[in-house]
Order: sequence, then structure tokens, then C-alpha cells
Amino acid sequence: MFMGEHHHNIDDKGRMIIPARFREGLGSRFIVTRGMEKCLFVYPESEWKIIEEKLKSLPFTKKDARAFTRFFFSGAVECELDKQGRANIPGILRTYAGLEKECVVIGVSSRVEIWSKEAWENYFAESEESFSEIAESIVDFDL
Repeated sequence: MFMGEHHHNIDDKGRMIIPARFREGLGSRFIVTRGMEKCLFVYPESEWKIIEEKLKSLPFTKKDARAFTRFFFSGAVECELDKQGRANIPGILRTYAGLEKECVVIGVSSRVEIWSKEAWENYFAESEESFSEIAESIVDFDL
């Protein structure tokens, strides 16, 4: 399980250190793709296969299903860690997520998310007040 918030920089070549506590769960090869709210989703290969099967079961006759699978799979790339624990994030994904220098890497249970520092701070500030309302509407147990 992935959890926590880590701050790292991405270099001019698109290399970013993956936090040590996430490396073991991700393995040496993992999938990075476009996520929601202009962040990147990072999945271990085992979790990616589960997501892939779920998306393959969507009816291709539905326009929304086709649109989402195109969005999700067209941005997906397989990444590997180098000896320093860095992943090379392709330019198209860096552009999508606005990753230029300062980044925030967060653990979200079965996946890791990579955000630009500015986008993460904006998202958190805008959403913070509604977290209790969201929890009330979707969580069916005491936290």
C-alpha cells in the first residue's frame, strides 16, 4: 500500500527520484499514465493488469468508454528505475502534468500520483474544506 507525501525535483532530462518507500511496491518496472486533475498515475505492473482488465470490459460501443480508454492508455508508458532510484518521465506526460521542477509524489493506496508542486497545493487548498462533506457522502464507516 502506498501512502504519504514526498517532495522531489524533476531535472531537465525528465528524471525524478521515486521515494524509497515507494520503490519496493512499484518494483523495477511500472506504468505511468495520465491521471485525473492533471497529475500522473503510477501503477505497479500487477495493479496495472487489474486496471487493464477492468477497462477492457467496458463496452466499446459506448462513446464515453472509448474516450476514457483512449485518454488513459494513449499516455501510458512503462518506466524503469535507474541505479539512483530515478524514473525518466516522458516529455508528453511532463507537459500534461505541468512538471517543470518541484514535484509532489503522493501514495494513494494502490497507486502513486505525481503532481507539480503548484497544482498539488492548489488542489489541496481548493478541496480541503469539502473533504468532510466528501467523506460523509462516500465513506460508510467511522474513520
